[in-house]
Amino acid sequence: MSPFLAEFTGTALLIILGDGVVANVVLSKTKGNNGGLIAITFGWAVAVFVGVYSSAAASGAHLNPAVTVGLASIGKIEWALVPTYVVAQLSGAMTGALIVWIAYRQHFAETEDANLKLAVFCTAPSIRSSINNLLTEIIGTFVLVFGVLFISKPHDTLGALDALPVALLVLGIGLSLGGPTGYAINPARDLGPRIMHFILPISGKRDSDWSYSWIPVIGPLIGGVVAALLFSIL
Repeated sequence: MSPFLAEFTGTALLIILGDGVVANVVLSKTKGNNGGLIAITFGWAVAVFVGVYSSAAASGAHLNPAVTVGLASIGKIEWALVPTYVVAQLSGAMTGALIVWIAYRQHFAETEDANLKLAVFCTAPSIRSSINNLLTEIIGTFVLVFGVLFISKPHDTLGALDALPVALLVLGIGLSLGGPTGYAINPARDLGPRIMHFILPISGKRDSDWSYSWIPVIGPLIGGVVAALLFSIL
């Protein structure tokens, strides 16, 4: 499998399972309706495990532009490969979101709250404050990338089984830092599905909250680079 296909497939699986658990919890008349934040957080951790495990051997399982750019900033991946990885991640995220919409299409129609429909696709802050929301995404992604770099150190690597500690790391971030913004910590995870929310003919949908969309893109990129630079000097 090529790195592009691995990143595409891994990110698509990440979003199918991640956005899928959100849909199951927040949309009307699903079996998991009102399952709560803990179910969503554990669901996203499983999504990360599956995405990373399935793509680690072929691409290193970045599945996240913040990881890719962070690694490039310290020379662990060539800058020339960054566009390929990011395009694969973004297109995989869009495809995953499309599949979730197809699977839950009837439940979208049954759901009256347009904010819940948007929540299936992308994050939104609990309290809207650009500076605080940005800082939360920077901190969350810093923890993610810093942890991933230690988990995947050459002498300590478990190969594809690195997926398990990475999933536990994301679980911890979600439980501890997910409250303010919903912990995007991944530009592709938020922007790709947000684009699909804008494009798809979802009945009764609201706008795609583009005024907030820059925060889950810029914040993770900053956090990822800072984490990588600190890791490189330790």
